Amino acid sequence: MMFDLSGRVALVTGASRGIGRAVAARLAGQGATVVAAARGDHAAETVAAVTAAGGQAEAVSLEMTDEAAVQRLPGDIVERHGRLDIVVSNAGIARDQLLMRMKREDWDAVIATNLTATFSLAQAAMRPMLKQRGGRIIAVSSVVGQMGNAGQTNYAASKAGLIGFVKALAREVASRGITVNVIAPGLIDTDMTRAINEKTQVDWATQIPLGRLGTVDDVAAAACFLASDEASYITGHVLAVNGGMYM
Repeated sequence: MMFDLSGRVALVTGASRGIGRAVAARLAGQGATVVAAARGDHAAETVAAVTAAGGQAEAVSLEMTDEAAVQRLPGDIVERHGRLDIVVSNAGIARDQLLMRMKREDWDAVIATNLTATFSLAQAAMRPMLKQRGGRIIAVSSVVGQMGNAGQTNYAASKAGLIGFVKALAREVASRGITVNVIAPGLIDTDMTRAINEKTQVDWATQIPLGRLGTVDDVAAAACFLASDEASYITGHVLAVNGGMYM
C-alpha cells in the first residue's frame, strides 16, 4: 500500500485532540507504532481510539516547556522500541492579544511552547536518527506564520520561526537521509474554531477559495505523506493545507 509505515516508530506531540489526535491515528493506521504525547494523561483517549481501530500506540505524559523531559523522551522511546523514525511536533498554544496590550509572559509562553520546544525535541531526536541514517521530522506551523494575523504577533512569530528552523535544519541533516518539513494548516475545523460564532465561521470560509474550513484529517493526510517513503525527495518544504487561503 502507499504510505506504508509498517515497522516505523513515530512520536506525535500535542496528541490529545484535534490535529494531533488525527495525525496519531493516521500514522498508526498506516502501520506505525505511535507514541502519543500530551500533558498529564490527556493522550489516553487517543491511544484508546487507535488501539480500538487495531493500531499500536502508547501514551506518554509530556509538558512541552519542561526541556529536560522533552530532551529525554526520544531516548526513552528508542530504549522501549529500538528506534525512532518519525517526529511530528504539533503541540502549540495561543495567547492572543494586540501587541500594545500583550504581556511579556504571554509572548514568552507561546514562543517557549510553539518554537523552543520543537528545537529541543528535534535536537534530541537527531541522535537516533543520525545513527539510523534516516528519519522524518515534521513541524506543524500555521498559515498565520505565513500571512500574519492581527492580535497574534506572538503566535505568528512562533509559527514563522518554525519555518526558518526547518529550512535550516533540513540543510544540516539531508546528507544523513533525514528529511525535515513543515505543514502549515489554514483554518481547520477543530474544537477551537467550533467555539467561534457561526457568522465569523462563514466570513472566514469566504476567504478560502475551496469554500470550506479544513478538517483534521486533511492535515493528518499531509503528515502521513511527509512521513512516508513516497516523500523521500522532499525536504525543507512548507506544505500548505489551507484550501487556497494563502498561496
